Amino acid sequence: MTEGDIVRKRSRVASKYWKLTGAALLSLALATPLSASTAAAEAPATQTRAAQAGELQDQGAAAGPAVDRGLEYLVSDYQTRTPTKYTADSWKPFAKALTAAAGVADDTSATTSEVAAAKTALMTSAADLKAADEGTFQTITNNTFWNDISGNPIYSQGGGVFKFGDTYYWYGVHYTGAELYRANPTRKYDGNVSFVSIPVYSSKDLVNWKFENRVATRSTGVGSGANLGGAGWVGRLGVSYNENTGKYVLAVQMWHTGRGGHGVLLLQGDSPTDTFDYGYFQTQITNSPTTGTGDQTVFTDDNGKDYLIFSNREGRSRGFVAKFRESDSLRIEPGVEIRRGAGREGNAMFKLDGKYYHAASDLHGWNTSVNYVNESTSSNVQGSYSSEYVLAGTEMDYSHVTQTGFFVTVKGTKQNTVIYAGDRWADFAWNGIGYNQWVPITKTGTRPQFHSVSQWQFNATTGEWRVGPANNYILNPDIQADRIIVSSVRGWRNLAGSVTNVNGGVNGSRFALQVSNSGGVEQRIESVPAGTYTLSLHARGSAGQVVITGANGSQRTLGIPSSSGWAKRELTGIELPGGAATVTVRASGSGGVTVDQLSLVKTSAGTPAPAGRYEAETAPAQCRGTIDSNQAGYSGSGFCNGDSAVGAFAEFTVNSETPRTATLGIRFAHGGTTGARPANLVVNGATAGALSFESTGAWTTWTTKTVTVSLNAGSNTIRLDPTSAAGLPNVDYLDVGAAAG
Repeated sequence: MTEGDIVRKRSRVASKYWKLTGAALLSLALATPLSASTAAAEAPATQTRAAQAGELQDQGAAAGPAVDRGLEYLVSDYQTRTPTKYTADSWKPFAKALTAAAGVADDTSATTSEVAAAKTALMTSAADLKAADEGTFQTITNNTFWNDISGNPIYSQGGGVFKFGDTYYWYGVHYTGAELYRANPTRKYDGNVSFVSIPVYSSKDLVNWKFENRVATRSTGVGSGANLGGAGWVGRLGVSYNENTGKYVLAVQMWHTGRGGHGVLLLQGDSPTDTFDYGYFQTQITNSPTTGTGDQTVFTDDNGKDYLIFSNREGRSRGFVAKFRESDSLRIEPGVEIRRGAGREGNAMFKLDGKYYHAASDLHGWNTSVNYVNESTSSNVQGSYSSEYVLAGTEMDYSHVTQTGFFVTVKGTKQNTVIYAGDRWADFAWNGIGYNQWVPITKTGTRPQFHSVSQWQFNATTGEWRVGPANNYILNPDIQADRIIVSSVRGWRNLAGSVTNVNGGVNGSRFALQVSNSGGVEQRIESVPAGTYTLSLHARGSAGQVVITGANGSQRTLGIPSSSGWAKRELTGIELPGGAATVTVRASGSGGVTVDQLSLVKTSAGTPAPAGRYEAETAPAQCRGTIDSNQAGYSGSGFCNGDSAVGAFAEFTVNSETPRTATLGIRFAHGGTTGARPANLVVNGATAGALSFESTGAWTTWTTKTVTVSLNAGSNTIRLDPTSAAGLPNVDYLDVGAAAG
């Protein structure tokens, strides 16, 4: 069988990164040895092809010689990789694919099919590269305007992040209003949605972004002699890779009177950072009641199939999943309806633990809201879905003051993490600083959990994340979540008197919080780690006070003297135990005290956990239940409160340098009155023994049960699997030590 036969007979890829069969990869490698020299990478801005005059017809893989500079660019890029940074097992197939791809890139007679196959094999092997080290944690700070690594503003909204090969690429839209608001974020800029370009940035760690190119600009052709500069709207986009043609296809909403109105514009390029050209403009997706789409994103499943996630344009009451045509990705196939109900926008999808989750925001124009989720009830992305529910963690501050943007799933060496990438359309809604707010999503019990953090740290190699040292534990601290004047401010519970958000916050922000007539509000923070904190805010008006109460009942008070103008107030050295904390704001009399930019930040590192301790609330530990902090005396920031059901387990991932016998210490509390709670101890998938968790007398009384097990070298899973309907006791942590004797 020839190389061409293999290429033509290969089946649809079986993973997101377009897995090529081993036989095809080996054949390609043997057939095309690497030449002595390969042309240097061409600058992305010069990767252009002749613009096509009219709409492209249906496309497949051409049999004639290819005109494709993308492969040459990719080869030159991947030749900069260093073998010592990767494991030998992952480097070997990558080196073969790179050698083969370089040979195809140098072959002027190579067909489109051969170029596409070489490109796919190279990207697949690059995606499978495994780092030789465990990477580093990088800091993501929200509520600020982001810059690229050159210090220039990142203008990227309504887009998505897609991993091609070993690199993440972030595409979005640059609007004129984004520049205006960044320069002066003290008012609204309604109507400034003029399209500037679609920039693309690249990153290996999802934190440090390099500007690569503007893949589309106002001069980009959109068929029939029209261009993007003449469009009335361009936005909400995503990119997929088609292994049949070797093209990267960008799908974006467009409203253009010169092209028949609303529709999905499909552009294509030869590399992720190429200058994209016109492919097709599709005004109608079968089964949608309207032309165009409401909002949309692109989702690529684990099997490599690409889908458009969208709502109907008018009313947006129906959500759809539509497949890209497999032959060339230049058509959107009939949509399958997965939800119907209230109008929703910001439609996006992620996959976690084998389930698909469709998420969307309220339909009220550029503003923030909770995230509404429908989850799949089958293994088919176009199958049935549950009724709608609110994504836990988005209620207190309307999804960290954002609208649903897109999701990024990182498959790390230690855990998989989903990143929620929220759009803050601040230039239109005037609701805070920064356009891009990213937070982690984890699974708590049977449903996903949104973690609203202002700063966090992420390791893109291992997939692990942790709260950042400068995280503000107060939610909706700038009073920006509500879009109108209200008498009950989002995230704050009214206590008495008069409460409202008022126009005119500190530093030109839109709103501030005002309490009067001896009134007050409070916010209960579910969990803070033990340590020393600083409470700060800005205040004006009459006198008042802010009280911080720890989980043990301890209190500290920050007095607020009256002031005619904004003044910063601060209370330092606040010692808080691990657990819940409450912040209370009160007016001292009938006059009104106005506060803004509240902050509760940890200033001490706290007591480090002993070596060998694995907290039940900290990833990669899993809890089939909830992470709670309402029973005093626990370690860390919480404990696992398992569901009352057989199989509602708590699981720990334990690393061991060598095979050994170890003593496990399981700290738990059992305040129930129905007797002991039995469970199996399962180590690396095999039952190692039976445990009985006796009553400790109270849920605040913690004790430790010890047991000896055998561990393998490397990663081990240790699961507490309840065998009665009562489930487990509350589980605090697992200590792993050397066996005695």
